[in-house]
Amino acid sequence: MNHRKLAIMRLMDSRQKFTARELAERFDVSVRTIQRDLDALQALGFPLYTEVGVNGGYRVLPNRILPPLQLTQQEALGLFMMLEYLQQVPDFPYGSMREHLAEQYFSTLPEDVQDLIMRMREHITFVQHPGGHSEPLTTAILGAAVEKREIEFMYHARSGPKKVQVFPYGIYYEQGHWYMPARNKDRVLLYRVDRMQQLVVMESVDKSVPSLKAWLAAKEDRASVEVVLQFTEFGARIAASDVLFKSVEGHEWRGLIPPEEFSFTARKLLSYGPEVKVVSPLELQQQVRGILERSLSQYGGG
Repeated sequence: MNHRKLAIMRLMDSRQKFTARELAERFDVSVRTIQRDLDALQALGFPLYTEVGVNGGYRVLPNRILPPLQLTQQEALGLFMMLEYLQQVPDFPYGSMREHLAEQYFSTLPEDVQDLIMRMREHITFVQHPGGHSEPLTTAILGAAVEKREIEFMYHARSGPKKVQVFPYGIYYEQGHWYMPARNKDRVLLYRVDRMQQLVVMESVDKSVPSLKAWLAAKEDRASVEVVLQFTEFGARIAASDVLFKSVEGHEWRGLIPPEEFSFTARKLLSYGPEVKVVSPLELQQQVRGILERSLSQYGGG
């Protein structure tokens, strides 16, 4: 496929309508040449259709096929590895097409590149936690967040299942789980997506709901307490990849945390085991100690 045909595909994919004469003038060729190019693109499966009449022209069908990528061999290998990785992320939005996309992309590559990929697969793997349910839930949440629409679902909290209605800000993936911050009345709460079921997108729309990125960038406006943590050398290395504690300096972490988040923070700190110690405040120390004591009490003895 020559560069002009690729350029026509990209131009037509803008969803605008063009006449053959407009295209001919844009590419400085004859109308007949443009018509041959358009016929060739249709023969390849590019979904063009013609509108007849005085105001007619060429358009692309809404469910269109996007133009192919022009990649070097290194870029092609990198893209395939990214597709392989995405197949391992559970419940990835729009993920039902990942395996199909990888197979389709692989089949279009030259045989020598296919052979190289097959050999590379023996030397790389991506380990992820299994997902709680299928991808449509994260897809629905993401769609509702973009449209700023309310959602309703059953949530399995520690206190038991309950019906929830919220406006989602978006979703983010961290340490094997998808999380959804959302506006619940006058508060912002964080939900684990794998604990959600029976999700329904409602008709209510609230244009004041911020995007996930805007919310993450906003300054915390709740009353907060300074928390001081002391990490071991190994703990500091683990914390470097932790969204919450990655700003460790000299094995010490200092930050402001709202007291209502202490329970979440205490449980997160338990995953570090003896690699972290709560220096202050006392309330967070007591929450960590309380969880440990309840865990030990299950084993009896003394």
